[in-house]
Amino acid sequence: MKLSRTSYYAVRAIIALAQDSTGQPVACRSIALEREMPKRFLLQILRNLVTHGLLISVRGVDGGYKLGRPAQEITLLNLVEAIEGPLASCVPTDGTLAEPIQAKLRKICEDIAAATRSRLAGTTLHDLMQGTTPAIPAASVVPSNVSPIRGPFLNESFFSP
Repeated sequence: MKLSRTSYYAVRAIIALAQDSTGQPVACRSIALEREMPKRFLLQILRNLVTHGLLISVRGVDGGYKLGRPAQEITLLNLVEAIEGPLASCVPTDGTLAEPIQAKLRKICEDIAAATRSRLAGTTLHDLMQGTTPAIPAASVVPSNVSPIRGPFLNESFFSP
């Protein structure tokens, strides 16, 4: 899986807010300067996270943003789906593959999407900040003799032996 720049900025920004110990709202400009992110782009991201309930926006002179719920309750899946939309598999159906092969390919992609969703849902902001993440089942680990190959489609990755 490849995180888009937007999702990566969202992770960086929400971690900055989670690490803030003051409990006070943090201005977008402060996060942008401290984390070296474009302010206007970051503002769009933060507004999106507010819309999805991950952040709270506070207006006024001392306004800014703060977490909408505890870091232990915000998962990477919440964050990625707030930015990118629902994480799902999609296999083109143009009729060029025989149906049994198409069905197998669709099932493999659905399994990969489900595993990715599960992994992201099982990792919270708190886990990231503590340096702990849930263990990956051995069956989910790609063998070392398999190298990633970039696919022809955006954000897609294929593996070959």
